[in-house]
Amino acid sequence: MSTALLKTRSAQDAAPDPLDVAAELAGRLAETANARDQAGGHAAQEREWMRDSGLLTLSIPTEYGGQGADWPTVCHVIRILARADSALAHVFGFHHLQLAGIQLYGTPQQQRRFLTQTVEQRLFWGNALNPLDRRTIAADADYGFVLDGVKSFSSGSVGSDWLTISAWHEESQSALIGVVPTRQQGVEVQADWDAFGQRQTDSGNVHFTQVPLPSTQVLQTPGHAPTPLATLRSQVAQLIMANLYLGIGEGAFEAARAYTVDEARPWFASGVASAAADPLIQHRYGQLWLKLRPAAVLADHAAQELERLFRLGAAVTARQRGELAIAVAEAKVLAHTAGVDVSNQIFELTGARSTSAKYGYDRFWRNVRVHTLHDPVDYKLRDLGRYALHGTLPEPTAYS
Repeated sequence: MSTALLKTRSAQDAAPDPLDVAAELAGRLAETANARDQAGGHAAQEREWMRDSGLLTLSIPTEYGGQGADWPTVCHVIRILARADSALAHVFGFHHLQLAGIQLYGTPQQQRRFLTQTVEQRLFWGNALNPLDRRTIAADADYGFVLDGVKSFSSGSVGSDWLTISAWHEESQSALIGVVPTRQQGVEVQADWDAFGQRQTDSGNVHFTQVPLPSTQVLQTPGHAPTPLATLRSQVAQLIMANLYLGIGEGAFEAARAYTVDEARPWFASGVASAAADPLIQHRYGQLWLKLRPAAVLADHAAQELERLFRLGAAVTARQRGELAIAVAEAKVLAHTAGVDVSNQIFELTGARSTSAKYGYDRFWRNVRVHTLHDPVDYKLRDLGRYALHGTLPEPTAYS
């Protein structure tokens, strides 16, 4: 065995477990999560902690210098971070969504260029790929295209180094997908996100004014029908969201559990010495637990299926892609329900004193309520119903 290979294996053996790194980072984020949620704005210092943790290279293949983690691991890290701070878990997850897009859409040369640069320059990626927003127009140019317009819901754009973008091409009546440096002349990121939840996701508007997009930075050209492999990007996005919702639900459950055990007072009619000994409280915690557990099982199953298809590469078939979409929809619907229900119902178990702003338990509900509006859950249920009734697989879109 060569000395270089021995050194590589030794370095891999010595590398810390990413789940341990995520747990440590989540602990740091949790210390200020409530105060930062109330303040909103851009979590610049905390994003640097994320950069310093090394987790930004988690999903990048080892051949480009990354850690080469599988999708179950990436999703687990997102869930760990979401328990503590779902806004920054969102930013982290969407960073890896952009990296997935490069792997799914990009040429081998583009993958090597952008993924290697991400590792070497410790880049943070943001999103300006909003397929329903066609206000950014791509006009033909000798070198590729020129971009003009605006993109909304651009998660992670503030403080990012590069953006994945989509733009409408009038001549072909289709969209293109590309990447641009965030600090490029003509790109203006507006920190104007003002929702009542997910306040630090940096999800404002991005304006483009005569921004050059060279052909070397175009991942999908206009008029090009994506392959079944390329359409996995929407499933990566949907599964990231499922793990965000699940992590929020788990975080809310743990916050309520700790409060019930350590601080809650028993109801006077319960006849027990502590709130945690009240059989009605125990019953309700059992019900909430049974919302989270099935959601976790389906989320883990969907992540395993995503990993399997992602590694198949160009051999992925349309049917395999559709079956993955069903698995991801199952996970997302249950995670959606668990996150909203658990974060809402915890107050019935913790009581009036737990609504104090010093605890900030309302952030769990506000965060999951805002993010679960990303795309209507009823259409996921429709897809599942069609599959149950007729075996019909979902049509590939940016949301299904």
